[in-house]
Amino acid sequence: MAVKKASILVVEDEESLREALKLNLELEGYEVTTADNGPLVLKMVKNEYFDLIVLDIMLPGMDGVTVCETIRMQHNDVPILFLSARNSSADKVEGLKKGGDDYLTKPFNLEELLLRVDKLIVKNKKIKEPQSVADIYEFDGCKIDFAAHECIDKNGATQELSKKEAALLKLLVEHEGNVVSREQILQIVWGYNVYPTTRTIDNFILNFRKYFEEDSRNPKHFHSVRGIGYKFTA
Repeated sequence: MAVKKASILVVEDEESLREALKLNLELEGYEVTTADNGPLVLKMVKNEYFDLIVLDIMLPGMDGVTVCETIRMQHNDVPILFLSARNSSADKVEGLKKGGDDYLTKPFNLEELLLRVDKLIVKNKKIKEPQSVADIYEFDGCKIDFAAHECIDKNGATQELSKKEAALLKLLVEHEGNVVSREQILQIVWGYNVYPTTRTIDNFILNFRKYFEEDSRNPKHFHSVRGIGYKFTA
């Protein structure tokens, strides 16, 4: 199976630098999307998944620090690498305080930029590594067979699962006790490009409650965490 390329959003209003960054990152094997202003970035991160954002601070309309702060307020933990002509310690501290993961001043060394990009992406993937789950998983009298795409529900009846239902169930079980963000669901269950609507995921959760919960209105296994994501507790 082909390995998915890491996806990077480069945000820079200076066209020549933006295109140079795009070219060099693509040469390293990354999938690169570009933007030149803050409001566009906020729109894009609501609809697409990125493994990393390379974010210029001096942007027209909305500066990069405000963009970063707004992304964090939306409970999105995508790694953000600031680029800035400002090189004072106070500027760096401000950027990191507002949610940035790293800060590189202009002019920068290309090799150093590529190294920092790689480290942030690798670190982010390690954080999201799930626990290992066998093909058969049992909890509270129910059973899920991920390989066969079926489950035994709370009444002992066999229910067929769609491929995406099985994938979402496995993702939630792998992160048992922890909230799985909408971004992670996109990346693993739906692929990289466009988010499923929240309603689509909610419908899946409603199905799971119908199969596994004694009282679907007061679930003890499948929880929606408003504005963040979804959680399974055994």
